[in-house]
Amino acid sequence: MRSLHWESTSAAVWRARHQHLKPVTRLDPVRPDQLLGIEHQKQQLVENTQKFLRGEPANHALLWGARGTGKSSLIKALLNEFADGGLRCVEVDVADLDDLPEIVDLLDTESARPYRFILFCDDLSFEQRDLRYKHLKTILAGSLELPPDNILLYATSNRRHLLPEDARDNDQTRVVGNELHHGDSVEETLSLADRFGLWLSFYPADWKTYLEIVDSYFPDYKGDREELHRAAKQFAMLRANHSGRTAEQFYFSYSS
Repeated sequence: MRSLHWESTSAAVWRARHQHLKPVTRLDPVRPDQLLGIEHQKQQLVENTQKFLRGEPANHALLWGARGTGKSSLIKALLNEFADGGLRCVEVDVADLDDLPEIVDLLDTESARPYRFILFCDDLSFEQRDLRYKHLKTILAGSLELPPDNILLYATSNRRHLLPEDARDNDQTRVVGNELHHGDSVEETLSLADRFGLWLSFYPADWKTYLEIVDSYFPDYKGDREELHRAAKQFAMLRANHSGRTAEQFYFSYSS
């Protein structure tokens, strides 16, 4: 495995087959101020990241909620905003979580320690009997060896509970006095998400926010703005979704 020159590389993707970090040469240029309708989530993640960059205690973050609502884009935007301040990002596919110890070792070297790394795992979730989540626990809470203090995990997911729940899992749940005691299976399901100190919820945009996002893609539009909005609504209704991602897709497909 070879390390990277992080002074000239702000992001990398883990390539499990070859066991190395591939530099990202074509970054998504999205900036935080371009992401509309998620002001509260943006503020919290920005503040957490700024604390991390200052060397102060900061939380691992789980961004969960509806598809196309800006979860992944927000993490990419943070990298663009803070790369000059020493922030770096390494994307790890869910299928490659077994390699997390090796990746952490690469980021715990003399050349990497001056930088602050976000381990980015997109669309994080696990199926029944999938044990890869145990590698995440080591990063989130440590084991015999604490994880390096220059690494945080930011993950996105469409569901808050990262491990699937079965109705039978609740059979052992009981109330003792006034306290709720979960069964072992439910405790295991909850314990992974609980290791993320910052939970940010993302909900579908309303029509007003959707049209504001559409307008942000057409700042110099000279035609009939109401007609543009009608076309954008029709486009969204055909997809049964009016998220920020839908607005972007409308922009790519619309011809005035």
